[in-house]
Amino acid sequence: MAPTLRHGDMLLVRRGGRPVRTGDVVVARFRSRPGLLVVKRVRRAQDGGWWLIGDNGLVTDDSRAYGVADVVGRVLCRYWPRPGRLDRGAGSADE
Repeated sequence: MAPTLRHGDMLLVRRGGRPVRTGDVVVARFRSRPGLLVVKRVRRAQDGGWWLIGDNGLVTDDSRAYGVADVVGRVLCRYWPRPGRLDRGAGSADE
């Protein structure tokens, strides 16, 4: 998820709450890799789950490689080391 997130960033994640929307950063599990939890950005709803992308277009460890995912929770903010909300804009435009 670089440049938005870096290894070691601490995140506040909420399970439930408002529905997931395009552009949200989420914690999810790919249906094809159920043991792997990832932090990715929501691109669109697809096949009863979500198509997820990473913010680094050169890395394809997202739905392009693993398919549809199920969201575990929505990332509300990063609280350490650079506290702040995460921008929704990076993944909301169509490619």
